[in-house]
Amino acid sequence: MLLKNKKILITGLANKYSIAAGIASAMHREGAELAFTYQNERLLKNLKPLAEEFKSDILIECDVASDESIENSFIDLSKKWSSFDGFVHSIGFAPADQLTGNFVDVTTREGFKIAHDISSYSFTALAKASKNMLNDSSALLTLTYLGAMQTMPNYNVMGLAKASLEANTRFLAASMGRENIRVNAISAGPIKTLAASGVKNFRKMLSQHSARAPLGRTVTTEEVGNVAAFLCSDYASGVTGEITYVDAGFNTAAMPLHELSED
Repeated sequence: MLLKNKKILITGLANKYSIAAGIASAMHREGAELAFTYQNERLLKNLKPLAEEFKSDILIECDVASDESIENSFIDLSKKWSSFDGFVHSIGFAPADQLTGNFVDVTTREGFKIAHDISSYSFTALAKASKNMLNDSSALLTLTYLGAMQTMPNYNVMGLAKASLEANTRFLAASMGRENIRVNAISAGPIKTLAASGVKNFRKMLSQHSARAPLGRTVTTEEVGNVAAFLCSDYASGVTGEITYVDAGFNTAAMPLHELSED
């Protein structure tokens, strides 16, 4: 098993359809002992039965908008684990009014700040707060999206926040590499999750993705989870600072070749 004897903290698991659930499932299958964070009591209700499926009773409150909450979360975790082997950062947010309409018209200073704070800075904040608890050969992993590199209708300020997150990944990798801590990101293709439903016309994005991707389809949370398990395992010991695409090849194709070949 890829992650036997590894202890991994997973943040941002909201429901069974989320990418974080697919990652937790793969990591549990590969032998990892898991712990989870939740933002508030309302979200804890959804998390408890999922954590039970993954044989975990370590549920830690952590609101990444608060440095005090982040610090307290690792104090709480230290009561269960004296050290651990990395975490998955599956957290992103922008106000709903920022995710519909023409970018230049709808983007506000406050929306911009919130998107970058929650979606990007929180990755650094978690790394900083957990640094003294991380074992040798630990791995940190975050989730990004192609909107960091290319424009997407209605994705708006989240694209900028994901671009920040990808740069964040590289700088964290450089910062923590001499301590043998690896930092990577997965750029997953669009998946029908609760978080994605906040982006207007998301269903059309799914159909466009399937039409252009070399594999002719979207990807699943299970496929993302499998890559996440690999990147957090010792089999990926030489991989850091990378953005790994799990998107059925969509990012490589300017247009679908099969349509041209039919002429």
